[in-house]
Amino acid sequence: MPTPLPLILDVDTGIDDSLALLYAAASPDADLIAATCVSGNIDAEQVGINTRAVLELAGRTDVEVAMGRQIPLVRPLETTPETHGPQGLGHAQLPSPSQPLSDRHAVDLILDEARRRPGEITLVTLGPLTNLALAVLREPALPRLLKGYALMGGAFGTSGNTTPTTEWNIHCDPEAAKIVFRAWADAMDEDPSIPRPLALGLDVTEQARIEPAHIVLLARRSGSTPDESMALEGGDDPMAPQRSVASDPIVRYVADALRFYFEFHQRYDGFYGAFIHDPLAVAATLDRSLVETEALFVDVETRGEITTGMTVADRRRLTGRAANLDVARSADVATFLDRLIELLGGLAADRVNVAR
Repeated sequence: MPTPLPLILDVDTGIDDSLALLYAAASPDADLIAATCVSGNIDAEQVGINTRAVLELAGRTDVEVAMGRQIPLVRPLETTPETHGPQGLGHAQLPSPSQPLSDRHAVDLILDEARRRPGEITLVTLGPLTNLALAVLREPALPRLLKGYALMGGAFGTSGNTTPTTEWNIHCDPEAAKIVFRAWADAMDEDPSIPRPLALGLDVTEQARIEPAHIVLLARRSGSTPDESMALEGGDDPMAPQRSVASDPIVRYVADALRFYFEFHQRYDGFYGAFIHDPLAVAATLDRSLVETEALFVDVETRGEITTGMTVADRRRLTGRAANLDVARSADVATFLDRLIELLGGLAADRVNVAR
């Protein structure tokens, strides 16, 4: 069997980040060694709580969780409770985590681990790039120290989801994204053997659409009852959020978290389902055959009146700069969704068996 890939996930744990954490925790191809926290979907302190709670749900209290910078490099903090709920996990409720945060700052953790295991660790950023920008400013050799880097962020051939030109993660801290993209470009100019980062933007992540039928399949794979896991329990208070009656806690969590996401997409995108951006980024990091990519030089606009945060891809090679990103153009979404259901369903079944 292939050796699992050592991963650090930098997260702003809202709903799809939580699914990405569960995916990495469940995958035999991943060795999840740490999660670092950044503000984005929700403020970083809540991210730290959510991340530890989700990992405890998955039985992964061994994963170190470190707090990072809590505000963007330059701009005021923005969060998106309308998308992910006031606590970031939709309608789901998890017990308060029992494990403490790491004594290390997220930036220190990333640099310590990269230096300790040069050429072994792959970093995946699923939120704004604030922590990584600080890390690469402190250690310009970081692109050479990592085995690889992948990100969920940007809109390279489609419109944005935050402004007409910008995707949320880049929008929240465009200065950080500019620093990161430039740092990898400069490092690869000096050493062409450094692998280009894999960038999954809205072009492909909005192909990864999960719907209620997938949650039913997840419940069946786990053995949860009833398998119509998004069926809701009643309550005396008509204003109280109703929650899944699924017997399995992981299935129940996924159903409750995603129902909020489904309701958001129904209001704003016209379908009852959700784009699950972050799990696709983790899945493609572990298996590059899931995506087709194009090597491009990409920079980030930080001063535009209506384009700040835009990821500007040089498809005609007008800048003369070598490509600094492998930008995903298409994804095998069917295989990804099958794998998501199998991995999360298997994790859910295993966790129930452990508890018995």
